[in-house]
Amino acid sequence: MRRGAPWLAWAVLGLAGSTLLAFAGPAAAAPGELVLGSTTSTRDSGLTDWLVDAFTEETGIVVRTVAMGTGRALKLGERGDVDLLLVHDTASEERFMAAGFGELRRKVMYNDFVLVGPASDPAGVRDAPDIGEALRGVAASRSWFLSRGDDSGTHKAELRCWMRAGLDPRPDSGTWYRESGAGMGATLNTAAEMGAYTLADRGTWLRFGNRGGLRVVFEGGPALRNVYGVLVVSQARHPHVNAADARRFADWLVSPIGQARIAAFQLEGETLFHPLAEPAASAGEVGAP
Repeated sequence: MRRGAPWLAWAVLGLAGSTLLAFAGPAAAAPGELVLGSTTSTRDSGLTDWLVDAFTEETGIVVRTVAMGTGRALKLGERGDVDLLLVHDTASEERFMAAGFGELRRKVMYNDFVLVGPASDPAGVRDAPDIGEALRGVAASRSWFLSRGDDSGTHKAELRCWMRAGLDPRPDSGTWYRESGAGMGATLNTAAEMGAYTLADRGTWLRFGNRGGLRVVFEGGPALRNVYGVLVVSQARHPHVNAADARRFADWLVSPIGQARIAAFQLEGETLFHPLAEPAASAGEVGAP
């Protein structure tokens, strides 16, 4: 039986472009439809609608999108509640594939993370040599830092950056270190109200209109590279998933057309995401990095 139960529903958010849905539980998808689990960063930047609209126009396949942090999205994939995933945490994606929950994984694109904070930069991080030193400055000054705290790809990247700094701020949660438990857009809104530092993906930051006194205070370096992958949920594990159309969408994303669509997604002349697809022969299929 296809995903679904009478008491479970999708709550329509009514966003522009393709219909975007907030997840309230598994939902059935009709033939010719896909359920995509994506990150809030691709939703909040506007990229999800940009890609889905073009794919649907070309193929007629309707894509219903569930936007949440990468960790939660992968859990949906493990349960077979989505057909494919567009997420951004390489280590978690590799574990998903190794456990047999996915039948295909391909790199799609990348952007980067930026550390944003008050224009006055009370922690003095602008001249830091790397992100680890920048975060050590935030901790030493006990300046407000707002974490997403939601097991998202951005949250996981933030914790890796703290590890590079040789620090674990979580024992200080509730003091200078706060956790929003929310998506990227909501976290940026709260950070703007608090005058707090936070880690954001560049795409969402560029689309964010309520910046207040926030500015990019640190950027650059390999630790802040942000790679996105597409994963097709295993039909062997979950026979009800629409693996055929999911593969078609995955193939479209890494095709010249899909990659050009990603590159064309700009704001004020700035590209928000960069194509990263590899040729199928080198990237592989099942379990590809």
